[in-house]
This record gives sequence, C-alpha cells and structure tokens, in this order.
Amino acid sequence: MLLIGLTGSIATGKSTVSSILSSPPYNLPIVDADLLARKVVEPGTAGYNAIVKYFSPTTPELLVAPSESMPENGPDGQGRPLNRPALGRRVFGDDPQRKKDRGVLNSIVHPAVRKEMALAIGRAYLCGKKAVVLDVPLLFESKLDVYCGTVMVVAVRDPEVQMQRLMKRDAHLSREDAENRVKSQGDVREKARRAEERGGVVVWNDGDREELEREIKRVMGEVESSSPGWWGWLLWLCPPAAVVVAGWRYWGNLRVNRAWEEKEGRERAKL
Repeated sequence: MLLIGLTGSIATGKSTVSSILSSPPYNLPIVDADLLARKVVEPGTAGYNAIVKYFSPTTPELLVAPSESMPENGPDGQGRPLNRPALGRRVFGDDPQRKKDRGVLNSIVHPAVRKEMALAIGRAYLCGKKAVVLDVPLLFESKLDVYCGTVMVVAVRDPEVQMQRLMKRDAHLSREDAENRVKSQGDVREKARRAEERGGVVVWNDGDREELEREIKRVMGEVESSSPGWWGWLLWLCPPAAVVVAGWRYWGNLRVNRAWEEKEGRERAKL
C-alpha cells in the first residue's frame, strides 16, 4: 500500500485536492490530520482538558461563550468547545511567547493525532486499499514525511494568491492575522522544492478548479507510474515484504531529510 503524504500551506487548496482525490476516478481514502486534530480536543477528551488547563489562565475567550444553544457545561456536559479563533490568535505569530505556546499546543495535539492516524492507516491496509492519502499541513515539520512512499505538495507560485484566498475564506481575519497564519506554516514554495528534491510531486494551484483538476491528473499519472497496482497487491498479499519495503523507505527518507537539513544549514551559514 502506497502512503501519499499530502501537504501544502494554509489557503493553497490542499483541502480541495484532498476532496478530488477521495472522489472518482481516484477514490483514495483520506486520513485528514485537521479533522483528527479537532476530534482529539473535543470536550471531555484528554487533549481538551490539557489545553484548558494550560491556556485558560491567559486566554479569557478560550471557550465558546455560553448562550441559549450552548449551556455553561456544553451540550454533552463535558464542557464548552474550544474557541478556535481565540486559540489561534494566542499561538500564531513570530514572537517568543507565541512560539512557546504553539509548541505546548503541538505537544498536546500531535501525539493523539498520530495515534489516530496509525489506526486509520492500519484499517486501510487491512481493507486492501492500494494507496492512502495522509493529509497533513505540517508534514515536513512534524517529520511524518519519513513514513510516506511519496510526498505531494499543493503550492502556489504567487504569495498574494494565498493571502487573498485566506482572507476571503476567513473574513474575520485582518491582514496581519492572515500573514501570521501563513508564516506559521512556512514558505510553501520551499516545501515544493523539498518535495521535488526527494522525488515527490507538486500540484501547482494558482488557477481555477478546471486547471487544478488537470494538474492533479498529471501528478497522479506520475505517482501511479512509480508505484503500479500489481506492486501494491504483491505487498498486500505478502505482509513480510510490505514490512521490509516500509523499513527501506523509512531509512531512505531519513537519509534524504538529513541531507536536506545539512544543505539548509550550509545555506544559512552563508548569510
């Protein structure tokens, strides 16, 4: 089974690409990190309790305000849901405190999300799926790319396209808020270069839906030619071989990442 790591940056169109890949003619199962991240911080979960404990003293609007439709203890008695815009303002930005708080939030959410991902991928393998899309905005940053057979980055060539899409989608954001969110996920063009260097693919999404569908068709042609269907069936029918191949890919990806980090270190040293 081929594990496709799908990533990009905020407002580059990654969710649209994910939706297309889950529909005919591709029909690929999607493991969406954003959906899982919401699931693991629902009221009553360990993640929710940890976030409330850490952030509530400094973030008065951390929880959705009580109302007729939202009682003080929440509809299920487990507490009111998190006020995601307020939490976002708390952790997105470049100043040291926001970076620290973002690190704390990630340390709460990421382990729980990884557990849910592993369970979903395992179910897909047992069902005989030829490929699974692991949809993760911070795929490289979380180092989940080392587990992927290939990486697909959804990117835009023009940074302003990304900003305009984000502000149109989330009208409550000021331009400064939008810039902070974009910066927090890194330069998507850098992610595109990284994917290409490791033999991955890039979906360029500066145009309309029709152009995007053509671009996905092109990219999926490359992916399928590098991992034919018979190879996937062979690995599914022979689990020991699948384990060996997964280990080989993992080791190879570690080497690629190490080389990339060394290259980045040399370039930073020149500045």
